[in-house]
Amino acid sequence: MNALIPRDEKASPHAGPTSNVIPEAQGSHTRVSSDYVQKPHHHWFVLRVTCNRGLKAHNLLQATDVQILYPMHYVVKKEIGKKKRILQPLLPKFLFVYATRQEADTLVKKQGDETPAVKYHLDKTQALESNNKHPPHIVPYSAMINFIKATSTDNEHARIVSAEQCHYKTVDRVRVTERDFSRIVGRVARIAGQQRVVEISSLCLMVTSYIPIAFLEALYGKAEK
Repeated sequence: MNALIPRDEKASPHAGPTSNVIPEAQGSHTRVSSDYVQKPHHHWFVLRVTCNRGLKAHNLLQATDVQILYPMHYVVKKEIGKKKRILQPLLPKFLFVYATRQEADTLVKKQGDETPAVKYHLDKTQALESNNKHPPHIVPYSAMINFIKATSTDNEHARIVSAEQCHYKTVDRVRVTERDFSRIVGRVARIAGQQRVVEISSLCLMVTSYIPIAFLEALYGKAEK
């Protein structure tokens, strides 16, 4: 369903990256690239793209030393009577960067008279900082890695949904064990008449395609890895 554009990936102005699967880390049992190994003092900051300049923002940040994540997804559109799969930004207004606070501050700082291409997405659930603004929105590392797993498949049936669309079957967490969404962790819900797994992050609700019960492992306190 989705693609991710790491920092060193060249993006086409029309369709996105040449590859939509994150390379598997050597010796890893997940599909998460070794580029996303946890680092001291680094956090996943959510940046808001200004003035619908998603592609420009992505290309500008490619020139920096921080890791960038720009989720993409396939949509099916009908053109001249034919169905066509088109790669589009999953969250057009957002970019994710894995950086220190100092590095992230530099990215959102105004350069001369030009409006910065990105701004912090602020976490209004937190107390104000010394600058009288809420702190930047940070996605916890484990939640972000789960999100990366969920968005590193080209399965077009997975998508973002609202809370109202999710009819949860249990409060327990499960892990998908087979096929496209293997090792994704979430809660089982019924959406559009099908059993799916909902991956809950602090930013959005991401759902898989239909998952058979045989492909689900109940965690019951097990490590979510």
